[in-house]
Amino acid sequence: MSMYEWAKREVEIAKKSSAMKDEDFDYVGECYDSALKAYKSLCDDEHSGLSFGITASILKRLLRADPLTPIYDEPDVWNEVAGIREDECKVYQCRRMSSLFKDVYPDGRVEYSDVNRINCIDVDTTFSYHSSLADRWFDKNYPIKLPYTGEKIDVFIEEFLTDEKNGDFDTVGILYANKDGEVININKYYKADEEDKDWVELTQAQYYKRKLKKINRE
Repeated sequence: MSMYEWAKREVEIAKKSSAMKDEDFDYVGECYDSALKAYKSLCDDEHSGLSFGITASILKRLLRADPLTPIYDEPDVWNEVAGIREDECKVYQCRRMSSLFKDVYPDGRVEYSDVNRINCIDVDTTFSYHSSLADRWFDKNYPIKLPYTGEKIDVFIEEFLTDEKNGDFDTVGILYANKDGEVININKYYKADEEDKDWVELTQAQYYKRKLKKINRE
Protein backbone atom coordinates (compact mmCIF):
# COMPACT_ATOMS: atom_id res chain seq x y z
CA MET A 1 0.00 0.00 0.00
CA SER A 2 1.41 3.38 -1.01
CA MET A 3 1.57 6.37 1.35
CA TYR A 4 -1.26 8.07 -0.53
CA GLU A 5 -3.46 4.97 -0.48
CA TRP A 6 -2.92 4.70 3.26
CA ALA A 7 -3.85 8.37 3.78
CA LYS A 8 -6.91 8.03 1.53
CA ARG A 9 -8.08 5.03 3.53
CA GLU A 10 -7.63 6.94 6.81
CA VAL A 11 -9.72 9.83 5.49
CA GLU A 12 -12.46 7.43 4.41
CA ILE A 13 -12.53 5.86 7.87
CA ALA A 14 -12.61 9.26 9.56
CA LYS A 15 -15.48 10.48 7.38
CA LYS A 16 -17.50 7.38 8.26
CA SER A 17 -16.81 7.61 11.99
CA SER A 18 -19.56 8.26 14.52
CA ALA A 19 -17.87 11.50 15.57
CA MET A 20 -18.47 12.91 12.10
CA LYS A 21 -22.21 12.44 12.52
CA ASP A 22 -22.12 14.86 15.44
CA GLU A 23 -20.42 17.56 13.39
CA ASP A 24 -21.36 19.56 10.33
CA PHE A 25 -20.63 16.66 7.98
CA ASP A 26 -20.33 18.62 4.74
CA TYR A 27 -17.98 21.22 6.19
CA VAL A 28 -15.71 18.82 8.09
CA GLY A 29 -15.77 16.32 5.24
CA GLU A 30 -14.55 18.99 2.83
CA CYS A 31 -11.71 19.79 5.24
CA TYR A 32 -10.66 16.13 5.22
CA ASP A 33 -10.75 16.12 1.42
CA SER A 34 -8.69 19.31 1.28
CA ALA A 35 -6.07 17.85 3.62
CA LEU A 36 -5.90 14.73 1.45
CA LYS A 37 -5.30 16.87 -1.65
CA ALA A 38 -2.37 18.58 0.07
CA TYR A 39 -1.00 15.18 1.11
CA LYS A 40 -1.36 13.87 -2.45
CA SER A 41 0.55 16.88 -3.75
CA LEU A 42 3.48 15.98 -1.50
CA CYS A 43 3.33 12.38 -2.66
CA ASP A 44 3.16 13.44 -6.32
CA ASP A 45 6.35 15.45 -5.78
CA GLU A 46 7.92 12.16 -4.67
CA HIS A 47 8.62 13.36 -1.14
CA SER A 48 9.43 10.72 1.42
CA GLY A 49 11.33 10.45 4.66
CA LEU A 50 13.42 13.53 5.41
CA SER A 51 12.14 15.73 2.58
CA PHE A 52 8.53 14.93 3.52
CA GLY A 53 9.16 16.07 7.10
CA ILE A 54 10.94 19.25 6.00
CA THR A 55 8.15 20.14 3.59
CA ALA A 56 5.49 19.44 6.23
CA SER A 57 7.25 21.71 8.75
CA ILE A 58 7.37 24.53 6.18
CA LEU A 59 3.69 24.05 5.38
CA LYS A 60 2.79 24.14 9.09
CA ARG A 61 4.52 27.50 9.51
CA LEU A 62 2.71 28.91 6.49
CA LEU A 63 -0.63 27.64 7.79
CA ARG A 64 0.05 29.37 11.13
CA ALA A 65 1.02 32.57 9.27
CA ASP A 66 4.51 32.35 10.78
CA PRO A 67 7.44 33.75 8.77
CA LEU A 68 9.85 31.26 7.25
CA THR A 69 12.90 33.40 8.00
CA PRO A 70 13.64 35.76 10.92
CA ILE A 71 12.13 39.24 10.99
CA TYR A 72 14.56 42.12 11.49
CA ASP A 73 13.82 45.73 12.33
CA GLU A 74 14.08 47.03 8.78
CA PRO A 75 12.02 49.99 7.49
CA ASP A 76 10.32 48.10 4.66
CA VAL A 77 8.98 45.47 7.09
CA TRP A 78 6.61 47.82 8.94
CA ASN A 79 3.45 49.80 8.22
CA GLU A 80 2.41 52.58 10.57
CA VAL A 81 -1.03 52.04 12.08
CA ALA A 82 -3.05 55.14 12.97
CA GLY A 83 -5.67 55.58 15.65
CA ILE A 84 -4.69 52.73 17.99
CA ARG A 85 -3.03 54.66 20.81
CA GLU A 86 -4.19 57.82 22.54
CA ASP A 87 -0.67 58.78 23.65
CA GLU A 88 2.17 59.90 21.39
CA CYS A 89 3.45 56.36 20.87
CA LYS A 90 3.64 55.34 17.21
CA VAL A 91 2.39 51.84 16.38
CA TYR A 92 3.64 49.78 13.45
CA GLN A 93 2.35 46.46 12.12
CA CYS A 94 4.66 43.92 10.53
CA ARG A 95 4.01 43.25 6.85
CA ARG A 96 5.41 39.73 7.04
CA MET A 97 3.66 38.73 10.26
CA SER A 98 0.36 40.52 10.81
CA SER A 99 0.21 39.57 14.51
CA LEU A 100 3.50 41.36 15.27
CA PHE A 101 3.46 45.02 16.31
CA LYS A 102 6.11 47.58 17.18
CA ASP A 103 5.53 50.49 19.58
CA VAL A 104 7.92 53.42 19.26
CA TYR A 105 7.75 55.86 22.18
CA PRO A 106 8.70 59.57 22.08
CA ASP A 107 11.82 58.86 24.16
CA GLY A 108 13.04 56.38 21.52
CA ARG A 109 12.09 53.25 23.44
CA VAL A 110 10.88 50.38 21.23
CA GLU A 111 8.69 47.48 22.33
CA TYR A 112 7.33 44.55 20.34
CA SER A 113 4.19 42.49 20.86
CA ASP A 114 2.74 39.46 19.11
CA VAL A 115 -1.00 39.06 19.66
CA ASN A 116 -0.79 35.37 18.69
CA ARG A 117 2.12 34.61 21.00
CA ILE A 118 0.13 33.70 24.11
CA ASN A 119 -2.45 30.92 24.21
CA CYS A 120 -4.32 30.98 27.51
CA ILE A 121 -5.81 27.74 28.82
CA ASP A 122 -8.44 27.67 31.55
CA VAL A 123 -7.29 25.12 34.13
CA ASP A 124 -10.88 24.16 34.95
CA THR A 125 -12.41 23.84 31.48
CA THR A 126 -9.23 23.49 29.31
CA PHE A 127 -10.79 26.03 26.93
CA SER A 128 -8.30 28.23 25.07
CA TYR A 129 -8.68 31.98 24.75
CA HIS A 130 -6.78 35.26 24.56
CA SER A 131 -5.97 37.44 27.57
CA SER A 132 -4.44 40.91 27.33
CA LEU A 133 -3.47 40.56 31.00
CA ALA A 134 -1.29 37.54 30.21
CA ASP A 135 0.06 39.34 27.14
CA ARG A 136 1.20 42.29 29.24
CA TRP A 137 2.85 40.06 31.84
CA PHE A 138 4.88 38.21 29.23
CA ASP A 139 5.75 41.33 27.25
CA LYS A 140 7.18 42.79 30.46
CA ASN A 141 8.98 39.72 31.78
CA TYR A 142 9.86 37.97 28.52
CA PRO A 143 10.04 40.80 25.98
CA ILE A 144 10.18 39.97 22.30
CA LYS A 145 13.54 40.63 20.72
CA LEU A 146 14.43 40.76 17.05
CA PRO A 147 15.28 38.82 14.98
CA TYR A 148 11.97 37.06 15.58
CA THR A 149 10.29 34.11 13.90
CA GLY A 150 7.29 33.78 16.19
CA GLU A 151 6.70 31.60 19.23
CA LYS A 152 3.74 29.98 20.95
CA ILE A 153 3.42 29.94 24.73
CA ASP A 154 0.69 28.09 26.60
CA VAL A 155 -0.34 29.97 29.75
CA PHE A 156 -2.53 28.25 32.33
CA ILE A 157 -5.00 30.53 34.05
CA GLU A 158 -7.70 30.28 36.70
CA GLU A 159 -10.63 32.69 36.63
CA PHE A 160 -13.60 33.00 38.97
CA LEU A 161 -16.29 35.39 40.15
CA THR A 162 -16.67 36.64 43.72
CA ASP A 163 -19.39 39.25 43.13
CA GLU A 164 -22.17 38.84 40.58
CA LYS A 165 -22.21 42.54 39.75
CA ASN A 166 -18.75 42.14 38.17
CA GLY A 167 -19.90 40.01 35.24
CA ASP A 168 -18.35 36.68 34.29
CA PHE A 169 -15.23 36.87 36.47
CA ASP A 170 -13.43 39.37 38.68
CA THR A 171 -10.40 37.40 39.85
CA VAL A 172 -7.57 35.95 37.76
CA GLY A 173 -4.64 33.75 38.63
CA ILE A 174 -1.88 33.41 36.05
CA LEU A 175 -0.46 30.16 37.37
CA TYR A 176 2.21 28.79 35.05
CA ALA A 177 3.27 28.55 31.42
CA ASN A 178 4.89 26.16 28.99
CA LYS A 179 7.49 27.94 26.87
CA ASP A 180 9.48 25.76 24.47
CA GLY A 181 9.06 22.79 26.80
CA GLU A 182 10.13 24.78 29.85
CA VAL A 183 7.60 25.12 32.66
CA ILE A 184 7.55 28.66 34.05
CA ASN A 185 5.95 29.11 37.46
CA ILE A 186 4.27 32.51 37.45
CA ASN A 187 1.74 32.60 40.31
CA LYS A 188 0.54 36.14 39.75
CA TYR A 189 -2.92 37.09 40.97
CA TYR A 190 -5.25 39.95 40.08
CA LYS A 191 -8.67 41.38 40.86
CA ALA A 192 -10.82 43.67 38.76
CA ASP A 193 -10.70 47.33 39.77
CA GLU A 194 -14.25 48.65 39.68
CA GLU A 195 -13.21 52.28 39.25
CA ASP A 196 -10.70 52.28 36.39
CA LYS A 197 -11.75 48.92 34.89
CA ASP A 198 -8.19 47.61 35.06
CA TRP A 199 -6.56 44.84 37.08
CA VAL A 200 -4.95 45.22 40.50
CA GLU A 201 -2.35 42.73 41.67
CA LEU A 202 -3.13 40.59 44.72
CA THR A 203 -0.98 38.71 47.17
CA GLN A 204 -1.38 34.95 47.21
CA ALA A 205 -3.19 35.19 50.57
CA GLN A 206 -5.66 37.73 49.16
CA TYR A 207 -6.23 35.54 46.13
CA TYR A 208 -7.03 32.45 48.20
CA LYS A 209 -9.31 34.50 50.43
CA ARG A 210 -11.30 35.53 47.36
CA LYS A 211 -11.29 31.93 46.13
CA LEU A 212 -12.74 30.79 49.46
CA LYS A 213 -15.42 33.45 49.09
CA LYS A 214 -16.24 32.06 45.65
CA ILE A 215 -16.47 28.51 47.02
CA ASN A 216 -18.79 29.63 49.80
CA ARG A 217 -21.07 31.27 47.21
CA GLU A 218 -21.62 27.96 45.41
